[in-house]
Amino acid sequence: MSFSNLDQLYRQVIMDHYKNPRNKGVIDGDVLTVDMNNPTCGDRIQLQLQVEDNIVKDVKFDGEGCSISMSSASMMTQAIKGKTLDDALQMSELFSDMMLGKDMDTADLDLEDIEALQGVSKFPARIKCATLAWKAMEKGVHKE
Repeated sequence: MSFSNLDQLYRQVIMDHYKNPRNKGVIDGDVLTVDMNNPTCGDRIQLQLQVEDNIVKDVKFDGEGCSISMSSASMMTQAIKGKTLDDALQMSELFSDMMLGKDMDTADLDLEDIEALQGVSKFPARIKCATLAWKAMEKGVHKE
């Protein structure tokens, strides 16, 4: 597959998550809630984590923002649901490395659609958009 075809596929994945977000909504009951925003561009997110026995049983988000921010939140919630908190934090670290253009070892973790956001690393102003949901998750896990 050529680079331009791969780039187009990644754009389609990002837009699919933006237009059809996974895990968008609210969890009823006793959950950990984290509100964060990116004052630079106005993205905002409310992330809810339901954690039982160190496992993310459910995760949902609500908010508004650009396609990068909202699709990243959708992808992140899909990726961490059912994972241990340690695995979720490890994924977040890998995602940060990806945003910084570092080489990543993804052998142990399946990043699924998240790799579609790799191109964001070429646009430093958009990195904060892509990492907003991940930073909210980290903040919530550290509260746990």
